[in-house]
Amino acid sequence: MIASVTVYSEIVLPDPCLVVLVGPAGSGKTTLAARHFAPDEILASDAFRARLGSGEDDQAASRRAFSALHAAVARRLVAGQLTVVDATSVWRRARDGLLRRARWATVPAVALVLDLPEADCLAGDRLRHGRHVEPGVIHEQWLALQESLRAPGGLAAEGFASVHRLVARSEVDRLVIRRQPAS
Repeated sequence: MIASVTVYSEIVLPDPCLVVLVGPAGSGKTTLAARHFAPDEILASDAFRARLGSGEDDQAASRRAFSALHAAVARRLVAGQLTVVDATSVWRRARDGLLRRARWATVPAVALVLDLPEADCLAGDRLRHGRHVEPGVIHEQWLALQESLRAPGGLAAEGFASVHRLVARSEVDRLVIRRQPAS
């Protein structure tokens, strides 16, 4: 059983910080990022795959893409720049490397978790332009997220300064994000 849900209408982020978007394909991470952050603040795994491989869906380029993404995260955090990572990050091993970079730069890490129903993620994927993720892959990502949320202490136990869990598309759509200079 997953702990009670806090409904967020406003999230205040320390600036600078590392924002890790967590959610299956189709959950709305890229839309949320584009709505609330400047393009130069967003580091998207798909964009790194496209740059280093044959397209956003070139899974063979993932290792190089994430290496480059992590290097960019480290540079931005050391420079005191708010940084948003747009990747599924549903597996703990994916979040661990990001958290290490935030700790090294002494910058807080914040998780924005898009914990939408699996059916909403599948529908969101069908609405995407250009490319789609196999439903079985979305199912695996959704299950991995549920497992991460059920782990003792959840994502907060991994080292995030705060974890904000959004559970409905309407909640994501109403979200307001403010920034506050980090102390």
